[in-house]
Amino acid sequence: MAISVHCDVVSAEESIFSGLVELAVFPGEAGELGILPRHTPLLTRIKPGTIRLKVQGQSEFELVYVSGGMLEVQPDMITVLADTAIRAHDLDEAKALEAKKHAEEALANRQAEMDYAAAEAELAQAIAQLQAIQRLRKHTH
Repeated sequence: MAISVHCDVVSAEESIFSGLVELAVFPGEAGELGILPRHTPLLTRIKPGTIRLKVQGQSEFELVYVSGGMLEVQPDMITVLADTAIRAHDLDEAKALEAKKHAEEALANRQAEMDYAAAEAELAQAIAQLQAIQRLRKHTH
């Protein structure tokens, strides 16, 4: 039996994942973070992207999109607190494409009064969702 660690992924609305994983990969601000059981304690922010969880006893990774959040790692526990977390197979590609288009138009229209930081964040989230959908397609084909 492989060594595993308990992992919880929760959003403001619900618990998305809770179980034993052999490996967890997170979208860190400076690159991907790979976490194995017995990892050194760590507290860091994660950016919008896909979490990949190698669930104990499964051959495929479980994919979860997060809009960013906090990652806490203890030797025997991994916790992700995300504003938004969605299982990759529940993502809506059409909705993500529309959000991306809307954010790009808002950024291109310099005449409009808007919050550019909010538009850039919206664009980053839409792109991360689309990347999660593409990653899911690669795993299922």
